[in-house]
Amino acid sequence: MSEIEFHKKYKIEINDFDLKQTLECGQCFRYQKLDENSYIIVARERVLKIEQDNNFFTFYTSEEEFHSIWEDYFDLKNDYKAIKNLLAEKDEYLKKAVEEKHGVRIIKQEPWETLISFILSQTKQIPHIMALVEALSKAYGEYLGSYMGKEYYSFPGFEKLKRVSEEEYRALKTGFRAVYLFDAVKRANENLLDLEELRTKETGYIREELKKIKGVGDKIADCVLLFAYSRTEVFPTDVWIKRLMAHFYAIDESNTSLISKFAEEYFGELGGYAQQYLFYYGRDNKLGK
Repeated sequence: MSEIEFHKKYKIEINDFDLKQTLECGQCFRYQKLDENSYIIVARERVLKIEQDNNFFTFYTSEEEFHSIWEDYFDLKNDYKAIKNLLAEKDEYLKKAVEEKHGVRIIKQEPWETLISFILSQTKQIPHIMALVEALSKAYGEYLGSYMGKEYYSFPGFEKLKRVSEEEYRALKTGFRAVYLFDAVKRANENLLDLEELRTKETGYIREELKKIKGVGDKIADCVLLFAYSRTEVFPTDVWIKRLMAHFYAIDESNTSLISKFAEEYFGELGGYAQQYLFYYGRDNKLGK
């Protein structure tokens, strides 16, 4: 095993950013918590160690790589103070959510990894999703090195998964999701799905193209739109959000279209941010149950 040595360090002060809140709010699945203040992150074919001390962060990488990769990945140039102020003015629920979950930022992830990860997320809790993503990466990704006895692998692209059968996916304990994985890979390799080309398209068009994949509905498509394409007007709606919209705004949780219409009109371009704050705040406080 090739041990990863984090020799380089880049220290920087960042406001409106909390590592734990950003990583553990349910938007990404490839991190390892080392202790209360430090994490390992696997993204963009790299392994990053990062530590937080109040508003001061140590990125175990070069200054050049921080600016070329991680500054964008963590959306650090975006003014989250202004975003939170706008949301807090809307109502008491959002005000409480942004105050308690003040350090959440929306990570800019790769479209393919986001799509497959959220296909795997169906009916699963976060630890289970992380285990499935890890198993897929270990089986078909590239070895990136090890740290403190743990091996790290890149996320496999659709070319790497071209010859993987549904049975082989099931062997990784993906269950009914194996069919959906197989279809997504097949469509990508047959040029029926071009995630890079979709970056330039309108939000509605991207959603409909993603929904052509077996097992992909509005929720998964909207997660890709928000977390991979930075379409912050979308409002991913899962079981938790439905409960919370009923709890906070007295909207029938069984009426997904009404929830979407309300979110579009009420939150506007800030819908994705509102969703993350409300989701994390509601989930951690067990609201709407």
